[in-house]
Amino acid sequence: MAKAFASQGDMEEKKISFTQVGEGLYAFTAEGDPNTGVIIGDDSVMIVEAQATPRLARKVIECVRSVTDKPISHLVLTHYHAVRVLGASAYGAREIIMTDTTRAQVVERGQEDWDSEFGRFPRLFQGHEEIPGLTWPTTTFKDKMTVYLGSRKVEIMHLGRAHTAGDAVIYVPDQNVMFTGDIVEYHSACYCGDGHLADWPSTLDAIRAYDLDAIAPGRGDALVGREMVNAALDNTADFVTSTFKPALKVAARGGTLKETWDAIRAECDPKFADYAIYEHCLPFNVGRAYDEARGIDTPRIWTAERDQQMWNDLQGD
Repeated sequence: MAKAFASQGDMEEKKISFTQVGEGLYAFTAEGDPNTGVIIGDDSVMIVEAQATPRLARKVIECVRSVTDKPISHLVLTHYHAVRVLGASAYGAREIIMTDTTRAQVVERGQEDWDSEFGRFPRLFQGHEEIPGLTWPTTTFKDKMTVYLGSRKVEIMHLGRAHTAGDAVIYVPDQNVMFTGDIVEYHSACYCGDGHLADWPSTLDAIRAYDLDAIAPGRGDALVGREMVNAALDNTADFVTSTFKPALKVAARGGTLKETWDAIRAECDPKFADYAIYEHCLPFNVGRAYDEARGIDTPRIWTAERDQQMWNDLQGD
């Protein structure tokens, strides 16, 4: 019997953690589900990542209200994926920030991504009826912008392509803490289906250069302390490289997608098979790695139909 498509079989509620990663800085995590960051300023709060629905966003807001009653003024979206952005309306933020590239990706593929991810993650989209539509920014930037939450300086930057072409990171200098979105994961598979695998390691190096005291990653536990930070950076780089190098070898000899699947599994299964959403991500990772290895620079748009075809081609009996 074929495996349940993507995460359709994963309907068990996850345990939520709300971890302090610095003074006035928190990571909302839930056992491998998408994380959200919280930055408390003098008079208001910045949220990093919106969650998939207003229902899930309200769980974040409940945690925020356990530590501050300051209003939520800013919402930063590190990339365009539906599980990260469609809960935005719940926060009532006056500013919604993303990179220029991410906004362009919402235009180009936002609806297709919503439809695709809705089929992949039914549990995360419970309460989807409340979603008012695609999430659009009020503010965009190319390389870097600075927001002051009173006296607290927050730097929002594009350090390079990785998980998507438009990834943003959010750095809080006074605590030397960074919110990385899905550029960095902890004991969770990297989703590479819209990624740039050749560029990803150098973007990780750009993050490493900050010599951070803590990272709130895209998925998995908060990373507190330099030892944990560096271990996660190493591990994420290993995951991406272990996915891409086998694809390069297969593509160089004119091999097939199925041969790429077999080669990537042989490399990644022994190291990463127990990671959160590993089996979910694998067909999409293989598809993108095979494309990029053959010189396709811009990731092809995933649709609900393409998702199912890819899954059946690679995961079926």
